[in-house]
Amino acid sequence: MHAPAPHWTPERIRHIVAAVLTAFILFGCRGNSPAEPNDGGNPAPRPRNRVLFIGNSLTLSNNLPAIVQALAAAADTVPFSFEMIAYGGFALEDHWVREESHDAISRKQWDVVVLQQGMSGFDEGRANLIDYAGRYDTEIRAAGAVPALYAVWPPKDYPDYDNYFDRITESYRLAAAEVDGLFLPVGEAWRNVLRRDSTIALYSSDNLHPTLAGSYLAALVMFQQLYDRSPVGLPSTLQLQPPLQGTLEIPPAVAAVLQAAAAEANEEFRRE
Repeated sequence: MHAPAPHWTPERIRHIVAAVLTAFILFGCRGNSPAEPNDGGNPAPRPRNRVLFIGNSLTLSNNLPAIVQALAAAADTVPFSFEMIAYGGFALEDHWVREESHDAISRKQWDVVVLQQGMSGFDEGRANLIDYAGRYDTEIRAAGAVPALYAVWPPKDYPDYDNYFDRITESYRLAAAEVDGLFLPVGEAWRNVLRRDSTIALYSSDNLHPTLAGSYLAALVMFQQLYDRSPVGLPSTLQLQPPLQGTLEIPPAVAAVLQAAAAEANEEFRRE
């Protein structure tokens, strides 16, 4: 016996329309949320676009955070905002005894806090890096952010260069693992470039600090991890954002090598 057909009164129709509109409002506007479904049906990670940098001259040189900001603008993605606390020769221990970094973290406006000190390849430096990364981690997590370790490179022509390179990478990787933070393998991207084309000048005249190409490379590594987007194909000419002025230009062929090297390093050290 079939159920009787529903009686479609004007009042019943109004109720159905109202229910459909409510469902649309509740579920149809999810595109405005921080994490949107990707093609596989899983939430896509929200860009980590608010970043505090704590480091030394390897962060300060060529205003590295501003290059990340310019990459984000050129990629037409969520705008990148940053603050940088960096002084020549500083280790994390030197920042720790000053109020500046603690005050900045406590403002709770960051997604990520990037930590960087010197090479830290020897046992004492490694222990110091891990110790102070752990101390900062407590404050960073309390402020709702995630720590990131910016792994650097050895001086040019350093004795036993490759072995020391390995030790630097391991120090920063261990520090990142200790705090369950991001590992930014800039040094490994640097080494990838030198293996691909040793004529590309990453070192400045002092054989330690980065050229513009070196800082562009570091920014590519960071951009990929912060925005979860490949750096391959990003522009080689960037306009620095206000209040800074100027244009950063990398020859396109060189930029292609740097982008591939950055992507390779991030893939090699990608967290599962």
